[in-house]
Amino acid sequence: MYELARGPLMWVATLIFIAGVIYRSVQLFLITKKKEQALCPAQPIGEKESPSLSPEEQKLNLLVSFQNSLLGKNPIMAIVSFVFHFCLFIAPIFAMGHSLVLYESWGFSFLSLPDGLIDFLTIVFLLCSFFFLVRRIIIPRVQAISSPYDYFLLFITAAPFLTGFFAFHQWFDYNTVITLHLLAGQLMLIAIPFTKLGHMVFFFFIRILLGSEYSFWRGNRTWST
Repeated sequence: MYELARGPLMWVATLIFIAGVIYRSVQLFLITKKKEQALCPAQPIGEKESPSLSPEEQKLNLLVSFQNSLLGKNPIMAIVSFVFHFCLFIAPIFAMGHSLVLYESWGFSFLSLPDGLIDFLTIVFLLCSFFFLVRRIIIPRVQAISSPYDYFLLFITAAPFLTGFFAFHQWFDYNTVITLHLLAGQLMLIAIPFTKLGHMVFFFFIRILLGSEYSFWRGNRTWST
């Protein structure tokens, strides 16, 4: 089963992931709408432009924006979310074991971080996952909008890290745990383009498109459905 998970299933999961990302990226672009060109009256000659904000007003705007942000309203949630996503991105990509698998399978690898650091990031990630789980269970307003789908996504996100932690420390039967680790990682990889987990990828896609829209084009598309 290990050879199947490491070989053909890995290729299948990777191809589904790539195809899914391409499909969703095209879909995201196609659902954007052309803005209607508004005819704005020309500014009368000699009319002064609106005065710029004073330094005090700019500071007040920044303060209001901060207070309305997630960091301003719920700093603990904001910090845990940042740490969660940081570990989610760094640990799998720069783990030495994953780099070896990449090199043996496809002939390339990423920079590897020390095993101790990856192990620490894994523990931190699992603690953040536990925080999100408890939050969904004990906070009424969060519990009210949580569905089995949300718990399932949290499970398939944490499972590769939990099984990877077990495999690294050689807890339980190693062959079984490393096989489960591969399968859990492949399940998560397949789920990314088609579930809420896609924000890990499409956040950067949308930011790049928005930047190019207003930097190189005319800003004539609206990024909302």
